[in-house]
Formats: sequence, structure tokens, C-alpha cells
Amino acid sequence: MSTVLIERGALEPQRRPGRLRVAALLEAGADVIAERGYEAATMAEVAARAGAPIGSLYRFFPNKEVLADALIQRFADLIDESFAAIDAEAATLSVGALTDALFGLIGKMHREKRTIVALLDAHSDWSARRAEFKSRLGRRIAQTLKLSRSKLDDERVRDIAIVLMHMMKTMAHLKREAADGADSGAMTELREMTRLYLADRLGDEPAKRRR
Repeated sequence: MSTVLIERGALEPQRRPGRLRVAALLEAGADVIAERGYEAATMAEVAARAGAPIGSLYRFFPNKEVLADALIQRFADLIDESFAAIDAEAATLSVGALTDALFGLIGKMHREKRTIVALLDAHSDWSARRAEFKSRLGRRIAQTLKLSRSKLDDERVRDIAIVLMHMMKTMAHLKREAADGADSGAMTELREMTRLYLADRLGDEPAKRRR
């Protein structure tokens, strides 16, 4: 009789010590993937970075794919929290303020952005998480745009959200390449280009001001 192997996901501990250990392992995984890239990163490196036995890492994350899934889910949750703060004021934001708020997300996620880019750029087909993450980010941007400019039709909002997602990804790349972490001239140009694009597509009048 054949044996069916069922691949399990990440172990979610209920007690605080276990949760703290998982958090430390995720931090280590994020750092190693940011530095080495997803394909080159190894579970041994992650365990060493966390100062944990390799068996402890495999106990919570049975393989690198599961670890990456958990990281992408963590980043998605952080993005949801950040967009909730923007959405609370979206209806009153000018185009300039909306542009700054969207690009500000990249600054708030400074530690995570290199890992996010490394994971989303990975060529592996190990998971549908990357597609889910991009779709989730697109929906959150579209929701913010709709709150900001309620008269926009849904198809236009979706198209603008896709363009903004690529602009934000480009900004993340530029920030990663900046030696001292400060804004470069290219970042300033990208921010201004985005502002002009949004002004053309949205107008500069917030939704609340139109009522």
C-alpha cells in the first residue's frame, strides 16, 4: 500500500515563548533572503542568523517554501494595517498628499522591502502566494483610490492601481540601491512623475470636497 505524504504548513505556537521564537526565526529569514535572494538563501543560514538549532527551525517551518509563505503573509498583514491608516483620511487627501502616503508605505516598511522584492522577484513556482500578494496589494491600492475619488469607475481604478503598484515597486528598488538610504534624484523624479500621473487621472480635488 502506498504512503501519501502530506506537506504541512508553518506551525503556529500558542504560548508566548513559542511565538517569540517564531518571530525571531522570521526576522532571521527576512534578513537572509534580503541579503542573499530567495534562491541562494538556505535554512542553515537562517537558523545560524537566529542563533537557533536547525531542528528548531524545521519544527516551525518544514522547508524554505513554507518559511517564505509565512513571510509573505506577514508582509501582507503589515500592508493591510498601513493602508487602513491611509484609508481613514483618503477622502480628504490631495493628489500630492496621496502620492506621499503611498510612497510613505515603502519607508515604513524599510526593513521588509528588500525581502519583499526578493520574494516577489523569485523565479520559483513553489507557491501561489506571490500572485495572491500582488493581487491583495492591487486591491488595497484600488480601495484607497476609490475612497479618495469616489466618482472613478471600477475599471479605471483597477488600471491605475496596477500602474501605481509598479511605480511603488520601482521606488523600492531605488531605495534599496541608495547607498545611504537617502532619497536620490531618481526617487524625487519618480515621485513627481507619479504625482503628475495621478493629477491627470484623478484631478486634485478630494472626494469630500466635491460633495
